[in-house]
Amino acid sequence: MSPLQDQLDQISEQTRSLVQPERLQPSENAIAELFSSGIEQQILPVGSIAPEFSLPDANGRMVHSADLLALGPVIINFFRGRWCPYCLTELTAWQALYPELRKRGALLVAISPQTVHQNSLLLQQHPLPFPVLTDARCAVAERFRLVYTVPAYHQKHYRSILVNIPFINEDPSWRLLLPATYLLRPDGSIAFAQAHADFRVRPEPEEVLAALDRERSL
Repeated sequence: MSPLQDQLDQISEQTRSLVQPERLQPSENAIAELFSSGIEQQILPVGSIAPEFSLPDANGRMVHSADLLALGPVIINFFRGRWCPYCLTELTAWQALYPELRKRGALLVAISPQTVHQNSLLLQQHPLPFPVLTDARCAVAERFRLVYTVPAYHQKHYRSILVNIPFINEDPSWRLLLPATYLLRPDGSIAFAQAHADFRVRPEPEEVLAALDRERSL
């Protein structure tokens, strides 16, 4: 399988070849503003203790972080929603590597602000082997310092391409999260943390597995 970032770059290239530059400009402006805000440097960093959470999976069953950590290290993938092709590509990459992850004794959960129903639809189309959890109104993501409000001009852009985020998330606030990946040690401390203001950029899963291997060798 090609590196994840290569796959994401292909999506960007295809989009640019099909969509007029002026139609893409709102996203470019929003990314630049978000980057300038310094949000990437404000995320909950390595060495911090991750907040505990209890969130519903795609069947409505509650999943508790304390129960997961009792079984071993946990990787958290924060993603925007099933409407985001970059997120779907990243989740598929983790799906392919999930057996390797389990061999290392670790678990993975994916978290987004979209509703339980939206997560259920996601799993019907993409049968992921790990829990997909709903973080209503980005409450948990906010504690990881990943949350921002989509600016009005970008809201207009999303509406123009039929991405109705308030409906998808059942939240009128237009709050979204940075796509982010965390590795939690069993004691809840953070061993790996990465998030990007540019939603087209994600860490390679192999980077996270390497961090997990380093933890196992200590």
